[in-house]
Amino acid sequence: MSKIISDDIDHVLLSEEQIETRCKELAAAIEKDYEDRHITPIVVGMLKGSVPFMAELIKYFRHPIEIDFISVSSYQGTESVGDVKIDKDMDLSSKGKNVLIVEDIVDTGRTLREVKKLFYNKGAEDVKIVALLDKPERRVVDIQADYIGFTIPNEFVVGYGLDYNQRYRNLPYIGVLKPEVYA
Repeated sequence: MSKIISDDIDHVLLSEEQIETRCKELAAAIEKDYEDRHITPIVVGMLKGSVPFMAELIKYFRHPIEIDFISVSSYQGTESVGDVKIDKDMDLSSKGKNVLIVEDIVDTGRTLREVKKLFYNKGAEDVKIVALLDKPERRVVDIQADYIGFTIPNEFVVGYGLDYNQRYRNLPYIGVLKPEVYA
């Protein structure tokens, strides 16, 4: 029999209920900003980690949005190297549009900085970022999300889309991984 993934979690940092409540609050704030400007944004999920967060977040939007995804890679092992490679580009054009990037976590900031630049280079009128988690202690470039779910300490977190070696994404909460799992 295979191992139960929750056995690898040291402790739960954010519960499913906390995440759901915060997604409702974020959706209301985001919608107000776009509604005030009479804009229909393209909500772009950063694959794969943003999928659970994006699915929860957009449930609470009351106004029209467009949805697309982009997949980029910039990691070697557990470290972002900042050299962004597009693995899957958007199907929609961002030229002249307002883009809302949905990201699971802002860590070093390297990937998000490059993706934001990419959208402006493709002609986006405006680019905003919503992140479920912000880990400012790890930031190495100057970038901030416009909307942040939770600011967290510098711990190795998984769940709710975040992974370690493609595992743990399906946990319905954010948990701290036991160090012996990744050491």
